[in-house]
Amino acid sequence: MSKYESEINRRRTFAIISHPDAGKTTLTEKFLLYGGAIAQAGQVKGKKNTRAATSDWMEIEKQRGISVTSSVMQFQYEGYCINILDTPGHQDFSEDTYRTLMAADSAVMVIDAAKGVEAQTRKLFKVCAMRDIPIFTFINKMDREARDSFELLEELETELGIETYPVNWPIGCGKDFKGVYDRESQKIIHFTSNGGAKAATATEVALGDPNLDGLIGAVLHQKLTDEIELLDGASAEFDLDRVRHGKLSPVFFGSALTNFGVEPFLEHFLKMTTAPLPRKAGEEVIDSMDEDFSAFVFKIQANMNKAHRDRIAFMRVCSGRFDADKEVYHVQGGKKLRLSRPQQLMAAEREIIEEAYAGDIIGVFDPGIFSIGDTLCAPGKKFKFDPIPTFAPEHFRRVRSLDTMKRKQFLKGMEQIAQEGAIQIFKTPYSGMEEVIVGVVGTLQFDVLEYRLKNEYNVDLYMEGLPYEYLRWIERTDGIEEPVKEEDLNLGTDTKLVEDYKGNQLLLFGSQWAIHWTEDRNKQLKLLEFGGGAR
Repeated sequence: MSKYESEINRRRTFAIISHPDAGKTTLTEKFLLYGGAIAQAGQVKGKKNTRAATSDWMEIEKQRGISVTSSVMQFQYEGYCINILDTPGHQDFSEDTYRTLMAADSAVMVIDAAKGVEAQTRKLFKVCAMRDIPIFTFINKMDREARDSFELLEELETELGIETYPVNWPIGCGKDFKGVYDRESQKIIHFTSNGGAKAATATEVALGDPNLDGLIGAVLHQKLTDEIELLDGASAEFDLDRVRHGKLSPVFFGSALTNFGVEPFLEHFLKMTTAPLPRKAGEEVIDSMDEDFSAFVFKIQANMNKAHRDRIAFMRVCSGRFDADKEVYHVQGGKKLRLSRPQQLMAAEREIIEEAYAGDIIGVFDPGIFSIGDTLCAPGKKFKFDPIPTFAPEHFRRVRSLDTMKRKQFLKGMEQIAQEGAIQIFKTPYSGMEEVIVGVVGTLQFDVLEYRLKNEYNVDLYMEGLPYEYLRWIERTDGIEEPVKEEDLNLGTDTKLVEDYKGNQLLLFGSQWAIHWTEDRNKQLKLLEFGGGAR
């Protein structure tokens, strides 16, 4: 095998997803700790004098102890090169989370052992299922009082419609959480706490070992024996092929805070996941081992460094090898270019790179030429990767600048943040952009918008809530190329025709009922739940 092939084969690219407070950012930190990327883990929440988590970079994240943007981190572990996409886990996460899943080959779903499956988890799971990507479940916070493990598995299966296979099983919970039983090796991994900032100390003991009573206690030993017997008789068979098609989720138990179970999870996960997967580009399938470079833009982030007012386009390398000094072809822009200052990121820390391989995530300086979903490939190639869907916002507000003299800064800031995909902006047809309608997936994005406009563009905003909850893209079915006119439509009082900043027409609705009513009375229209990223 050539060095080129072995570099691609050792890469693993995954996203970590979860409901707020399930411990996702803490788990990310512990992966970095075991990979030697950081020497000591910083607590995500805590008093003002404690360190902020390594993967949070925006000021608003440090203040609130949450992740509101997706971070990208790379580290090495036992010969693997691992790219982690850490997604927002707040209740009001954004479309950024959905898009990040488009750049991953698998997902790690973190579940709180006391709370089980929560609302946002279902949404994220839907996107994973749409992509047919493997989902690994880490049931976290076993160091606290937890729900019954069988009950948690049953909930996962009924709520998400996926079968589960526990790879390990917890021994106790809360103060009595002693470790996990590995079903494959049939050994107990007993952990000793050391405060969680350093890697946990583990001792392996066979299930029938006479010293086990002394290690975990006779009561837990008996309980474990009974549960394993029940588990072996009741759980699904392990099938790696079903795992890789998102039909069976391997489940692991542990505590990211104390590091119990983190390393066993990482080791199993790396064996079960695949090297970078092929990607579809229309009728073509682009294999990761193709020698020609290709990538797509899945995220744009402006002003990561306040001192430089820069804008970074994040790309997932899909095939071949990227060389910093070589020209690439920007398909949507229709021209060759050299990618400026290619870098890999560890949250806010950057490292300029000379090369990257399929599976890697790289950030490049963007002078304003890239959009989300853009394809880059070797000169001479002209395929386009399948577009990233645009997800319909669920919350809408009318927004304008409080100071009419700052119209320019307001427009620049709004367009910039809309291009990043954090918000979607709309306006009434035939009107200017002095006042816009902003749509977001989660309401936290309104806070982020207000914060960024004030801090980066010195603009104070006036926001007013709107009574709309649904948005649909319009497609004409009557063969007419012209945009529709409001006077030609039969619309109810809680429906509004708008257009986005690219000129696409959409309808806002106050209820699901209004959508059906509009469809019945406007047969020349087709209403779409997702917008094509190619627009």
